[in-house]
Amino acid sequence: MTLRFIGTTSEDGNCPTLYEVVETGDIVVQGDRLTAPEDLAQLRDVGEHETFVVIPRELLTRFAPKE
Repeated sequence: MTLRFIGTTSEDGNCPTLYEVVETGDIVVQGDRLTAPEDLAQLRDVGEHETFVVIPRELLTRFAPKE
């Protein structure tokens, strides 16, 4: 898998950040992990292999592909 940096709204270079999987066009999201049980309980159809991250809306509106 080859990742291409798309953009970040972080000022210190950590997260949140968006990447594109070059081979497929899929998007990889880096952000703070959602861990609060009351928040996780609201999610549906969660596979054991899945995790969730929180990212600012501004990151998506500024850098997400428009296609």
